[in-house]
Amino acid sequence: MMTSILVFICFFMPHPSVASQDTIRLSLSQVIDSAKRNSIAAKQAVTVRETRYWEWRSFKADYQPQLALEGTLPGYNKSYTQVLQPDGTIIFQPIHNDNSSLALNFSQQIAATGGKIYGTTQLQRFNDFDRNNVLYNGIPYGIGYTQPILQFIKLKWDKKIEPLKLNESKQSYIEAQEKIALVVTGYYFDLLLAQVNLQIAETNLKNTLKILTIAELKFELGKVAKNEILQLKLEQLNAEKAVGTAKRDMEIATLNLYSYTAMESGSPVVLQMPEAINFMQVAAERVLEEAYANRSDAIAFVRRIAEANRDIAKAKGENGLIANLKVNAGFSNAAGSVFDIYRSPKAQQSVQMQLSIPILDWGRSKSRTKTAEANAQFVTYAVEQDKQIFKQEIITQVTLINMMKDQLVLTARAENIAAEKYKIASERYVLGNLGITELSIAFQENDRAKRDYVASLRDFWEAYYQLRYLSLYDFEKNEKIIYK
Repeated sequence: MMTSILVFICFFMPHPSVASQDTIRLSLSQVIDSAKRNSIAAKQAVTVRETRYWEWRSFKADYQPQLALEGTLPGYNKSYTQVLQPDGTIIFQPIHNDNSSLALNFSQQIAATGGKIYGTTQLQRFNDFDRNNVLYNGIPYGIGYTQPILQFIKLKWDKKIEPLKLNESKQSYIEAQEKIALVVTGYYFDLLLAQVNLQIAETNLKNTLKILTIAELKFELGKVAKNEILQLKLEQLNAEKAVGTAKRDMEIATLNLYSYTAMESGSPVVLQMPEAINFMQVAAERVLEEAYANRSDAIAFVRRIAEANRDIAKAKGENGLIANLKVNAGFSNAAGSVFDIYRSPKAQQSVQMQLSIPILDWGRSKSRTKTAEANAQFVTYAVEQDKQIFKQEIITQVTLINMMKDQLVLTARAENIAAEKYKIASERYVLGNLGITELSIAFQENDRAKRDYVASLRDFWEAYYQLRYLSLYDFEKNEKIIYK
């Protein structure tokens, strides 16, 4: 009896452990924040957002007045040119001149009609070096307007669609950030589980060696059979193999986490076991409401329908009929000096209507219109289907996260029970009241319970970040997710 007591004290006496001061302890939120700042995925999301922003700026610039300075300075020319004579013959005459021009042009697009209003002021100087003669020609000012008739107005549709694209890109950036959190959560729990497995394997090896020592002492006293010693030695070999496997898995998981988050590999990292968030039950109706208000997909539904309608309008507007009205008015003059151009200029006006009407196109215009209408109908059906998937995905995720909360409570209780059962089994074995088979079963159940708890935590947190990704709403803080 005294021997059993001494063995029991030796087996369960706590041993001091020395923790490395260089070890870095990180939480799930810290790793996610680091990934959102430094990862390649985060930098790609920022680049895409900036690209979309400058596309928007380019679109806005089309609606602003345009001012351009154009000219030919100099227009020097010294060569021979052919000159047609009255009798139909050609002679080549030398020319030596400078024909320079400068124009300041203003234009403004009108989105509602697709027309363009423009203004200009021009000056031309012709210097004939052979005859020592200088002439000036110019338009002090002129104004005009061009208007396409019964044609597709691109700017009008862009004004409807481009703001949707901008808002869609803003929400897509937030989704990209939440996607990073979801991916990082997976890598985090890969490493966390690898660390737990290594801890379990090392603990099992240490306990197996202690039990083997106890069993050998009992064997010398004739209290256990040789078969039990052999079984424990086999357990020792399996435990050593498990330690090696766990170290390999931890190295791989560490590399994956570092690679994705762009964390610098230096000091060893120990991940903290995250706790579940205690927030109230999530209602599917609330999540759907936030998703339709925040998700880029919800904006894309409207954009896709608008683009389909735009394509119909384009097919109808480009049906072969081309009609353009061009009207301009102003003043022009020619003189021997620059200042004389602006003295008593002569009025000029012009009105032009350009027409191109197809007489026979073998139904090509009608086919284009029907194709666009069929595509629009297809897009409508596709959007309706995507809306159903959108809704069902959210409802399913809400159900999952509520289930994960309950599952987490159960696995936590199972872990506590398995740990207590393992402790009791170890005590009974030391005192000689339990066989090696029952003790081995308690080992396995305890290990499985710890892994099940980590797996349940992983399921919960992945479901939580998936819900944030699907709704772009922080249910812990009860506010919309916004990134600057």
